[in-house]
Amino acid sequence: MGFEPQKAIFVNSKKKLATVAIHIGNNAPDFTLPSSDKVKVTLSSYKGKNVVILFFPFAFTGVCTKELCEMRDNMSLYEQLDAEILAISVDAPATLAAFKTAQNYNFHLLSDFNKEVSIQYNTLYPVFAGGLKGVSKRAAFVVDAAGKIRFAEILENAGELPNFAAIHQVLQSLKES
Repeated sequence: MGFEPQKAIFVNSKKKLATVAIHIGNNAPDFTLPSSDKVKVTLSSYKGKNVVILFFPFAFTGVCTKELCEMRDNMSLYEQLDAEILAISVDAPATLAAFKTAQNYNFHLLSDFNKEVSIQYNTLYPVFAGGLKGVSKRAAFVVDAAGKIRFAEILENAGELPNFAAIHQVLQSLKES
């Protein structure tokens, strides 16, 4: 069964369609961010590969650690589905480097310290827990090899995890098409 873009999944934590600037089938906004490995990573350099982009609120927190460990522990599945993983938070690169080392993550952790990419992808909380402003929402996007968004999930509740099964399903459909 081939992948049909009009059937791409877009959900939020309330399981309703969300109204955001990002639309399934549109080009993913390009970005260049510093990584925990002190290199600049540009989304468009991944053309020809599928990319899973994960936004997460903070390094060293319980749900964020669980989410990224899920990705780390299933890296062989993502490799089989020809997908790269990019995880983005507003943490500083040094914080992300320590987090990556502590958890032995095997993918890029990118710092959106200036919040520009979180704004582009409409994944910024106006106010987060404790009155903090400018924190990334937990969100997941699948960008296909042509740079088009094929899956988007923006969670309002930071305690929820992305729908990994739906991400896998979209990646499998892309691989089969």
